[in-house]
Amino acid sequence: MTDIETKPNFLRELVKEHLAAGKHPRELFEEGGLLKQLTKQLVQICLEAEMDTHIGYEKGERAGKSSENRRNGHSKKTIQSDQGEFSVAVPRDRNAEFEPQLVPKHTTRLAGLDSKVLALYARGMTVRDIQAQLAEMYGVDISPGLISNVTNAVQEDVKAWQSRPLDELYPIVWFDALQVKVRHEQRVINKAVYLALAVNTSGRKELLGIWISQNEGAKFWLSIFTELKNRGMKDVLLACVDGLTGLDEALLAAFPNVMVQTCIVHMVRNSTKFVSFKERKELCADLKLIYNAIDEKQAAEHLDNFCKKWDKKYSMIGKSWRQHWDRIIPMFLFPEEIRRTIYTTNAIESMNMTLRKASRNHRIFPDDESVFKVMYLASQNISKKWTMPIRNWGAALNWFAVEFKGRVPLV
Repeated sequence: MTDIETKPNFLRELVKEHLAAGKHPRELFEEGGLLKQLTKQLVQICLEAEMDTHIGYEKGERAGKSSENRRNGHSKKTIQSDQGEFSVAVPRDRNAEFEPQLVPKHTTRLAGLDSKVLALYARGMTVRDIQAQLAEMYGVDISPGLISNVTNAVQEDVKAWQSRPLDELYPIVWFDALQVKVRHEQRVINKAVYLALAVNTSGRKELLGIWISQNEGAKFWLSIFTELKNRGMKDVLLACVDGLTGLDEALLAAFPNVMVQTCIVHMVRNSTKFVSFKERKELCADLKLIYNAIDEKQAAEHLDNFCKKWDKKYSMIGKSWRQHWDRIIPMFLFPEEIRRTIYTTNAIESMNMTLRKASRNHRIFPDDESVFKVMYLASQNISKKWTMPIRNWGAALNWFAVEFKGRVPLV
């Protein structure tokens, strides 16, 4: 039998006493309740045990009298935790060598509280919002400066993540951007946050990096691709893009053998931008015939029919599809189940939606570092769900091996 089974259940007796006094069980978990008291006692016991280990004997033992280093009383310390705020007595030694690990010197909070601060920040809450939330939920009064210090500690993780080594080959990569407002030289400007989301050879999604810039263009994108190549990325089979300025040109310069696919969802969205609401449903149905065609030949026939029907009213739509045709047709090389994976940037747009939600409360970011912190923490939350390969990945990889002969490593 375990110690818990043989010794009197101290915790159960405390609960019984609480209920016998006519108190509600919920009060045990509220501020000042039993959970907070037990947390305080556990912290105090841990500190005393750490001191025992440090000086080599337990409190009250005779061996301590002949020891070179002995206990030297206690100092009071107020601790902030997710169970509220409480005071503990931190043991001291005569040589002032004792360094508690549970609550290190110059630290006034338990580690669990830091993780809660980061979790709230990752979900888009501002420093003031986090301060109010922790005060309301846990009765902990944390200064905005302390919260900023906790989130600033993430910067080293961001730098390490942004420079981590990459795989040599990524079969699919999506590129996209979202807009944020950032304070710059005493004025507020719009900046774009650029994202590269990939599928590795195992079929799992991986965010390759985050970049921030006020202006985009071939030179900017080439600097990103140079960085990715320096981190070990040598080849991309298929890139799904959304008409970002200079992206196609830089992509082909960095990866000459890449196949570029325009996002069909964005093509449809741009096509319906100026269409009357009454005609939108019919027009979208005609566009669907194009990108759902069996092959390129049938798709071209549907595009001709579309232009004959709609050019008198919306000539720019057919013209746009013809202009981007070379970037639309690569998907017809693959079977239907694989097309659904590659012909849309839905994968990265789903991530963007979460990132936009996280940045919404930050109407104006004070600097680029703040943008990176929020985007990085939010993306880490998203990536926790990327535990399985994307649907039909085995079939897709086989097709890639045939279409891109010699570029897909044999497993």
